Amino acid sequence: MPEMTLLGWFHTILGIGALASAFYTLFKYKIISLDNRSGKLYVLVTIIVAGSALGIYNQGGFGIAHWLAVLTLVAVSGGIIMEKFKWFGRFSMYFQALGYSSTLLFHMLPAITDFLLRLPIGNSFVDSIKDPLLVGFHQAFLLIFVLGIILQFRWLNKTASAQAEPT
Repeated sequence: MPEMTLLGWFHTILGIGALASAFYTLFKYKIISLDNRSGKLYVLVTIIVAGSALGIYNQGGFGIAHWLAVLTLVAVSGGIIMEKFKWFGRFSMYFQALGYSSTLLFHMLPAITDFLLRLPIGNSFVDSIKDPLLVGFHQAFLLIFVLGIILQFRWLNKTASAQAEPT
């Protein structure tokens, strides 16, 4: 693996901050939203991290991590649009959850990949993106994402139903 550049360090440190704010937000509020400070922080830092990923080219050219950054920007934009403009009425909240939560998956895939390819220094855990350990992590993150979305949708449905009930 090539050495980390200054931009790479900036990207990595902010990425860790984004993940911390996302996990805190999901734990406390069950959903990422611009209605709370930690949600706003997550969205802002995610945009910066995805943007900075587009400037990192020490692997050759435009690769899978760059595509994940583009997908992240699309997903976060979709989440913001659904939250602010509610294009799909009451279903917008589900698309908002899907958009914002998918960015968390898009953070985790390159994070674990970079971690396992770089550490420990000089004798990394994996030497290929096809290594079974790395593939297993990717599959586990995908499963956690799907389960998390199901839980969020159930929570949103329960919350919407409770608000619709007459008092």
